[in-house]
Order: sequence, then C-alpha cells, then structure tokens
Amino acid sequence: MRTDLPVRALLADGEVGLVRALRLADTAAVLDLHNRLGERDRYFRFFGPLPSTMDRLAARIAEEPAAGHAAVGCFLREALVGVANYEKLGDTTDAEVALVVDGTRQTHGVATLLLEHLAVAARAAGLTRFVAEVLAENSQVIRVFSDLGFPYKVTRDGPEWTVTLWLDAEDHYPEAIAHRDEVAEAASLAHLLRPASIAVIGVGRRADSVGRAVLANLLGRGYSGLVEVVHPHATEILGVPCAPTVEALRQTPELVVICLPAESAAVAIEQCGERGVPAAVMISSGLTGTSAGTRVREALRRYGMRLVGPNCLGVLSTDPSFPVDTTFLARAPLPGDVGVVTQSGGVGIALAEALTGLGLGLSSLVSTGDKYDVSSNDLLLWWATDRRTKVVVLYLESFGNPRKFARLAARLARTRPVLAVRAGSGRTAQRAAASHTAAAATPAVTRDALYEQAGIIAVDTVAELTDVIAAVSWQSPPAGRRVAVLSNAGGGGVLAADACERKGLTMAALSAETGQRLRALLPAEAAVRNPVDTTAAVPAGLFAEALKIVLDDDGVDAAIVVTVRTAVSDPATSLAGVVGRGAKTVFAVRPGQRARVAPLVAGGPGVTASYDDPATAASVLAKLAGYEQWLRRPDNDVPDLPEVDVEAVRAFAAARVAQGERWLGPAAAVELLRLAGIPLVTTRYARDETEAVRVADQLAGPLAVKADAEALLHKSAGGGVLLDVYGPESARDAYRLLLARFGNSLRGVAIQPMVDRGRELLVGVRSDAVFGPLVVFGLGGVDADLVADRAARLAPLTGADADLLLDALRSSEALWASGIDRTAVRELLLKVGRLATVVPELAELDLNPVGVHKSGCVAIDVRVRLELREPADPYLRRLPG
Repeated sequence: MRTDLPVRALLADGEVGLVRALRLADTAAVLDLHNRLGERDRYFRFFGPLPSTMDRLAARIAEEPAAGHAAVGCFLREALVGVANYEKLGDTTDAEVALVVDGTRQTHGVATLLLEHLAVAARAAGLTRFVAEVLAENSQVIRVFSDLGFPYKVTRDGPEWTVTLWLDAEDHYPEAIAHRDEVAEAASLAHLLRPASIAVIGVGRRADSVGRAVLANLLGRGYSGLVEVVHPHATEILGVPCAPTVEALRQTPELVVICLPAESAAVAIEQCGERGVPAAVMISSGLTGTSAGTRVREALRRYGMRLVGPNCLGVLSTDPSFPVDTTFLARAPLPGDVGVVTQSGGVGIALAEALTGLGLGLSSLVSTGDKYDVSSNDLLLWWATDRRTKVVVLYLESFGNPRKFARLAARLARTRPVLAVRAGSGRTAQRAAASHTAAAATPAVTRDALYEQAGIIAVDTVAELTDVIAAVSWQSPPAGRRVAVLSNAGGGGVLAADACERKGLTMAALSAETGQRLRALLPAEAAVRNPVDTTAAVPAGLFAEALKIVLDDDGVDAAIVVTVRTAVSDPATSLAGVVGRGAKTVFAVRPGQRARVAPLVAGGPGVTASYDDPATAASVLAKLAGYEQWLRRPDNDVPDLPEVDVEAVRAFAAARVAQGERWLGPAAAVELLRLAGIPLVTTRYARDETEAVRVADQLAGPLAVKADAEALLHKSAGGGVLLDVYGPESARDAYRLLLARFGNSLRGVAIQPMVDRGRELLVGVRSDAVFGPLVVFGLGGVDADLVADRAARLAPLTGADADLLLDALRSSEALWASGIDRTAVRELLLKVGRLATVVPELAELDLNPVGVHKSGCVAIDVRVRLELREPADPYLRRLPG
C-alpha cells in the first residue's frame, strides 16, 4: 500500500475522513492535536507514555519514510483528528504501535480506521505483529484492538497490559471489515436516500429546465422534508422560497442537487463544502476531463462530501415513510422491491418505464453517471441492510474496485437475486498478446468470470433484463435443470424443448406413473412423453389437471407451459391454483401475445411470467437454474495446498523482479514451478553447444531442443523447436541450427526428453492491474488460439471453481469421457490459482501444452512474465478519489 497517498474512507457515523501518511509539514498539526487533548483523553486514549511518544513521532515525520516506522493521520475537513504510528522492534517482525484521537471524535471509528490502514502498511513492510502497552483501565482501547478482526492476545501484568495483534492471520477480519462497511455506508448514504432537508441549485424559470423538473418531481412525489432553492434573482419557484446563495440558505441542507453548467457546478460544490453540506447529487454534465471536474474532486477530498454523479439522472427512493425523488424522470415509477444502480441515465429511464409496464416497482434507483464518488459498491452495502429491496439490478460500464465488488455482490446474492447487464462485450483485440493465455483474457472474459463467481445473473440487453426481473419477482429459482414442457400446440412444445436443450437444460424423463396418469386423463391422440402435447381441443380445466400431474413428478424441477387460444379453449385461463403448487417453477408461453413478457395471473403466490416465445422462457429458466446451482455451492472452500511453498515463491519472484527480469528464462521458470509444486517435464538449460552436448549425454531417448531467444514469443510457430534429437552429436547440430536461425538473439536452449503428450490442454494466468489474476483453462497445443475452447475464473480458486472450469468447455463432456486424469488437472488448476494469488508480481503464466494421461498430467512448456506490483489489500476500506 502507498501510505503516502491520501485515501478517502468512511467513519462509523458516515462522515468521510482522509487518511494519509504524515509528513514534515504535518508536525505543527500533530502538536496541535496533542495540545487539544484533555487530561482524560491523554490518559485513556494513548498507548505508551504520551510525551515521549509525541516527541518520537514529531522526529519521525521529519525523516524519510522507512520500513522500520510509519505514521498515518486522519483528517476531517483538513483538520487532523487522529494519529497512529508504529516503530519496528529491533531485528524482529514485531512493531510497537501507538494511537491518539481527538476527544471530540472518539467513538466515531477514527481509531479503527487508522489501525486498519497502519496494518496494511506494516504488512507491506514485512511486519507480522503489533504490540502495545495499555493501561489496565483503558478497556476502550483494548476493545478497538479486539474489534479489528485480527487474532489478538492480552497479557495482564500489573497496571500495564500488553496487547499483541497478529497481522499475518485474518481470523474474522473480512467479516469485521464487512460489518464496519455496512454500518458506515448506511449512515453515509442516508444523506442521499433519506435526507431531512434538500436544496436544489440551478432551477430555471422555463418549464423545460432540468432543475425545474427535478424540483417538480421532488415536490410531487411526497417528500416531507424542508426544500429550498438557490437562485440569484428569484424569490420563489413552484412555491418554494429561494435564497440568492448557498450561504444565504435558512439552514444547512443535508443534500443538495446541482443542475448547473460545468464551471458553475464546480463553484457550487465548493460553496456547499464550505457550508458543511454532507452530500450532493450533481446532474450537471461536461465536467470530466476539465479543470471544473478536478475542482469537484478536490472539494470532495477537502470537505469530506459524498457525491452522486456528475452527469447523472439523479437519486430516487420510494420508501413510503420517506419518499425522495431528485431525478428528472418523466413519470413516477411504482414503489416496489427492485433496487437499481446504473452508470447510464438512459438505461435507468428505460428500465423504470419497463418495470412500470409490468406492474413492478422500484425500491431505489441511483444513477452514478461519471462516478466521482458513490459507486455500485456503496449501493451493494446499502441494500445489504435494506429489507425493502428484494431484487438488485446493476448496469456498469467500469469497475473501480472489482475485487471488493465481487465480494459484496456475492454476499448480497446469497440473500436475493443480483442482476447485471453486460456492457462493452465487443471483442477487444490484444495488441501484443505474448501468450495464448493473454490472447484469451479479454476484458469481457474477465468481467464475465467475475459475474459468474459472484453469483450475478448476467444479461446482454435491457429487454432480457426485464425478462429476468419478471421471473425472479414472481417465481422462485428451480431446484435443478430438469424441465417438463406442456403444450396444447405440438409445434410450440417442440420449439420449447429444442430451446431448453440449447440452453443447457435437461428434458425431464417423466416416470411411468406420470405417463399412466396422463393417459387416463388426456385424449388417446395426446403425447404423454416429454414434451407433453395435450392436443388443441382439450378443455382448460383438463389442461390444468395435466399440469398438476406433471408437477407432481419427482423428476421434474420446472415446467414451461406453451398455450395457444382456440375457438374451443384457452388453457392459460385455467392455471390459477396450479402455479406455485409445490413451489416448482412454472413459466408460461403465449405465442403471439403483444408484450415480450407480461404477468400471467394465477393462484398461489399470485403471478408468473408469460413470454411471447419459448426460447425466451428457456433462456430465463436456464439463468435461474444457474443461480440456484451457485447458491448450493460452498461459500468458501479454497484449499490449503501445502505443496505450494508460499514464502519461497514470494521471495523468488520478488528477487527476480528486483533484478529487472520480466520474461523469466527457462531455468528460472522451471524453478518457480518447482517451488509451486507444479509438475513439469524434466528440463535442462544449456547456454552453449558444449553444455547442450553434456545435457544430451545425460538424458536418454529422443529429445526436444527449444530455443531461448529474444522476441521469440511462440516457439513452435517461430521455428524455435526441434524434435527427435538423438544423442550428443545431434544435440550439437540442433544447437548450431538454432544459432544460425536466431543469431545473437539466441541466449541458450532448453532440452527435454520427448514424452507422450496424451491430451494437450492449456492452463495459464493473466493478471490485470484492476481485476487481479485470472486463471484460464482450455484445449492446448499449437492450435490453442484457433480452437479457442477455453474458460476462465478469477483467483483464488475454490474447489467448486476448479470443477466449473473443468466442465465449462464446449468439449468437456467428450474430454473427460476419454478417461484422462481429471483429478490431476483439478489439482493443477488449484495450484496455479494459489500461485497467482500469493505472487502479485505474476503478470502472466502460460503452461501450454499440458500433457494429460489416464494417470497424471505434466506441463511440457512454460512461459512466465513478472511485473513490479505493490501488493493490494483486498479488504482496505477506501472511497474513490
């Protein structure tokens, strides 16, 4: 972690603090904090003797930063309110820690926030324990330690107790961080979604003014708090009193809505910060990339404000006890249980209209726009404690902190469906793909892996999104993928069956008892095997009885019911009392209905979704079945893998990066795999022809000689591989041929015994600076990119992730049916995932091919690229900007 960079973070009460390393220029602020402390604060709130510690701290911040000490401060509106520092103890990996907080800011979470950030800095410096001397009476400070979530121990010895905190073991640290995040976000976003007072800045007199539309919506949707308008010339607009400036407002508003041109918007946010306004919605556009945008970001840091936008639709909450609408939507959405966060105002408008058309409503809608501050992560935390929101919908064009996003989304998806529209799914070219793994790891692949692992139901269009929202709003996910199709039109049933199989659903095999019951009920010409065709003339009541029989079958998880209206019957009218029976999922299909999806009124829970096409129903059902399957996965089964020597691989990679290496040579790559416990065919390195002869003399049988040459990315395609090399003299000739082919760029050769490759697979890692490491698995060999049968998951891999990778290829069924060792490949995937997690410098790993047989697997070729990267703490609490 770069402790010298300022980090915006939330305190327990929702206030925004700025945490950063202390510098020489902060000496006066530190001493001022000392002077502001009362006697009780000094006695109860500081670890160690106060005067001597303050003297040491003042001296330390005057020095250059070093691994042996660090000091961080928390600033609120540019005032220093807390300091934490550590001092390394001799040659150990322990450090003594000290902390002090302004008496007026204690119990607000300042101490905990400072220790979180100080711990990250200490771990990055290789420290493993914090030690503090605490007065026995200082129980509140001990509670700060215990609440952090790290393992700790209190040694009681007279009036001073020793508290020891282990930084290299997480214990319940992630859960503790998540709880603090939820508490802080609930307090912070309440300024936006439950403000007691609102001021609108930029309300025009014209009817088509965006600011006027916002004000009209706010007034017309039942907001009961104080509303004021800032306008330099008007005395009132729409009956609301106006103030000429922010400073002249009757009281400091809890929320401001800014609808001004870019430059004026920047001035307004600065004035609001000076007035002490805690939150703003900035509808204004045209700020990003301009000096006005820079001023807005600086104001957020300086004044600790929360901001939605700029360039956004606004914020809406339909909470009946406190409705808030600061959007310029044309009509009021229905109140409901769907929560939406969208970067696109247009998508928000379209979705609100579509849901209203279905009779579904919103619990809240936040349009983040250019996302200077409030993001999807904030809303995921808000909805975690919001009981009104039963379905969460996301439209994201970028990720600020995707690792945190995945963690929060996965926690939320355990309790309610989370849906997302894939944005920017076009094929992104890899301009300089240096390996098959890199060619596979496009941004779209990475995003899709994130969504799948987090349990997010992903769709490609707003129309498809509406289809799925209707389904999850009216039906529970199916218990499995076994589907029965029932129709009064044979062709519709066949189309539905075809669609189910295309989407990976299984056509249920109906039991003999079910078949007998259907034969006794239906006309003789009816088809009673799945898909069931009742015939077109069957009465509606008889059709409903047939559906009950099908749903009674234990081999059926869900049903798609395709009906057409005839002159003698409309079976869809008979579904009341059947839908929801036994809690099995039932979707209706009515070809020719005017809407793509509509509610079909029925008994039980009341409604199910009726689609205009069987393919749509099958697609939605497959997504819900996938979500249910994800819910049944173990929450966290990341294996320990003791074969991976974590400390050794970390030290090895760090040393290579320190020496300036990027692509590892063959010998270094072999050593890295050895430390990681990854099987590799015997590989020897020769720097010249003499060594090549010696190695060939040591290795029996036919050999493969591979060139190690600058700019040789793919050895086989580049003519850098010679096969069937027998004996020392042939090895000499092979070396000379490669030397003639590559000249001075040839650094040496790798020599391996030729092995039976069996089935050739690819396993690799591509690490992204934002998303982190991605594990890629697929068919390998020289045609890996041509075949392009691959799947990917973000590291670390759980056991379930590894199994899903193994079954995610188009060829998976045939691959594993061939009898090769699935268990060995699974273990290899887990080791590669572990390596990618513990070595942040691992930018790219390409094991291609990996030879797999009936009893084991072995990597035959390896490429490794390292980059200098600082380890990032995935749990560190921080806001954008």
